[in-house]
Amino acid sequence: MAVYQNILVAVDGSDESKRALSKAIDLAGSSDAHLIIAHVVDTRALATIEQYNNTVISQAEDYGEKLLQDHEKEAKEAGVEKVTTVIEHGTPKGKIPRGLAEEYKADVVVAGATGLNAVERLFIGSVSEAIVRHAPCDVLIVRNR
Repeated sequence: MAVYQNILVAVDGSDESKRALSKAIDLAGSSDAHLIIAHVVDTRALATIEQYNNTVISQAEDYGEKLLQDHEKEAKEAGVEKVTTVIEHGTPKGKIPRGLAEEYKADVVVAGATGLNAVERLFIGSVSEAIVRHAPCDVLIVRNR
């Protein structure tokens, strides 16, 4: 089995991303790896709404920051010493596999099979599918079963 040094986990608050975080914490703990917990504020999806309510992106940022704080605390309480949190803006489909995985030299990207945006998944494919197709490293897709 591969020993991972840099584990990137994508989180959005969905049940499957929480399960992905749990798997990533287990992986990081068993290999003394650096755990990078990432949340991407999907500014493309929120742009139309932002025209009518200019607080939407700010609220999404606040949600992401709180999510990352809670997840960092959970990882540290589980014994993971090297934890980094990162919040990005853009589209998760591009930022996670192309931007963040490369920037943090991820050995593996962990993500839930589905996330919060079911409508986008229906029409243009899932974030997890984009990660599998474009990540420069191993990918672990986690399901709630």
